[in-house]
Amino acid sequence: MTDSTAGQARPATALQALGPLGLLIALLAGSVYLFGDGSSSGPNQIALMLAAAAAALVGLRNGHPWKAIEDGIRRSLSVSMGAILILLVVGALIGTWILAGVVPTMIYYGLLVLSPAVFYATACVICAFVSVATGSSWTTAGTIGIALVGIATAQGLNLGLAAGAIISGAYFGDKMSALSDTTNLAPAVAGTDLFTHIRHMAWTTGPSIAAALVLFTAAGFVAPAPATTAELAVVLEALDTQYVLGPHLLIPVALVLALVLRRVPALPALLAGALAGALFAGLFQGDTVVAFVAEPGLPRPVAIVKGCWIALFDGFALDSGNAALDDLLSRGGMSSMLTTIWLVMSAMVFGGVMESTGQLEAVARRILRAVRSAGSLTMATLATAFGTNVVTSDQYISIVLPGRMFRAEYERRGLDPCNLSRTLEDGGTITSVLVPWNTCGAYMAGTLGVATLTYAPFCFFNLINPLVAALYGWANVSIVKRESTPAPPRNDRARAGPAG
Repeated sequence: MTDSTAGQARPATALQALGPLGLLIALLAGSVYLFGDGSSSGPNQIALMLAAAAAALVGLRNGHPWKAIEDGIRRSLSVSMGAILILLVVGALIGTWILAGVVPTMIYYGLLVLSPAVFYATACVICAFVSVATGSSWTTAGTIGIALVGIATAQGLNLGLAAGAIISGAYFGDKMSALSDTTNLAPAVAGTDLFTHIRHMAWTTGPSIAAALVLFTAAGFVAPAPATTAELAVVLEALDTQYVLGPHLLIPVALVLALVLRRVPALPALLAGALAGALFAGLFQGDTVVAFVAEPGLPRPVAIVKGCWIALFDGFALDSGNAALDDLLSRGGMSSMLTTIWLVMSAMVFGGVMESTGQLEAVARRILRAVRSAGSLTMATLATAFGTNVVTSDQYISIVLPGRMFRAEYERRGLDPCNLSRTLEDGGTITSVLVPWNTCGAYMAGTLGVATLTYAPFCFFNLINPLVAALYGWANVSIVKRESTPAPPRNDRARAGPAG
């Protein structure tokens, strides 16, 4: 077959599209049942590839040439390359920051000042501020988040709750920051301006983060008791013994945050942080690096170079005699991200086949048939954005694809495009991290060291926000007509007018 035959392909039906989707759901459910938390280490990838094969068969049956399907896969994979490169660099950063004592220093000081009772709420607030300032949930999790997970581990806290608090704060900040790429993308797709979009998001985002903070605060008081003071003292002593600690080791963190604030893209900013970690390891942790290499015959300068090099590609392994500390600080390196990258690539293959064969479009057409009001249109947008996260495994596609699908419908109903841009973020941006094979879910699991299905039930902000958005849609709250502007809360119902 050749590309010239692509125009002869029959459009996919919704029933045909449900075949690969149903197969994927069944295989993923079986994967989780059989392998539990280890499902993302290979079983999920097989499920995605088998579902992609099924989708390709549907496309071939409808007359799509294999070349066109292959091109769709290639385009989909190209979308994920930025995320894959960042994953590799974050792995290198984790390795050198642990070797250099950067992460141990953050853990050490955090253990001294953070009370277990308010840890979850405090972690959420800290990550929210950092993410608003940087515009990046990934950078926040890859820097401050790593240290907060370390503190939670050392204190014996619930790691699912800790990761949920970190992610909730990081995604709140990412969603509300003018520096965020998704926050700029959503209004561009919907046809509104950036600051109108951010102001309109405050209606759903504000109550959602407030409710999340209440739950995190409550969790801190009702969760099982953390480690005793004696156990924490052992961890603090072990950190002080293994590393030369000090505030100067926080300079690589400040460097990364400063670069991101100056609008340097995430990849070079994180690479600079990883290399700064290697430099600091050589300057301040020479004995630790030499002990890590464990080759007595090597000259000290050569051993230090080799140790930093190993940390970049294969991470760091601590042998302190303290099992909990060794487990906490033995990680990182580009190699640690290869399973995550495998998952991302498998997911993008499935999404590429579904999109290039028109099966996603078929599902969208069926969804639009059920839209009768502003409430049902909001629900359809939320569901499609989340579904796109599940199927295509990319949060950017979950904004662009539903945005293209529903923009004309919002216009036809006389609704301001800020309604669409807000709903795209409420259903797309913040739910991406809840899907294990999505680039965001895979990244957070790989970076924080907590499985997606372990932290997902505790991402209170990410779970509450879509529900608030759906409630607003059905209740006709903060639904702005095209000719109007976002109204104050007390007048919002009056100005919004009846649902279309």
